[in-house]
Amino acid sequence: MTAIELDRIDIQLLAELQRAGRQTNAELAERVHLSPSACLRRVQRLEREGVIAGYRAELDGERLGLGLQAFVRVHLARHDAEALATFAAHVNDCPEVVACHALTGEMDYLLHIVVGDLEHFSRFLLDRLLAQAGVADVNSSFVLRTIKGYRGLPLPAPARGRAG
Repeated sequence: MTAIELDRIDIQLLAELQRAGRQTNAELAERVHLSPSACLRRVQRLEREGVIAGYRAELDGERLGLGLQAFVRVHLARHDAEALATFAAHVNDCPEVVACHALTGEMDYLLHIVVGDLEHFSRFLLDRLLAQAGVADVNSSFVLRTIKGYRGLPLPAPARGRAG
């Protein structure tokens, strides 16, 4: 998939939406110095082209009783297509897994787990993850403190020669 060419205004729109996605079109237009109609057309184009993949609320896990985060590195016993698909389906069915990445190196996957407490983590690990056929080994690390959380993607420099 090729990257979309973005001008200065597109980059400003994306930065603003990552910062505060719930602002009105009028507020967004004012922040990027466009008319509301021009702003809406640009945002709709960015949505249509898939640059803006969706909108969601950022929730506070602590306030929801989800105070324990862990990163679990998983090594599979087999690496054939069926084993990989089975593991992916299993992980997608686990609400505790908020992100899963296939890796290079010694481990096959890195899972970001969010649960209420150590007991919940233990049940997840023993009853759900290790019970999954094909998991050969896991290695867990617990988050002690988050220094920098996800704040949005780093945005590219504007394309040269485009208006904006």
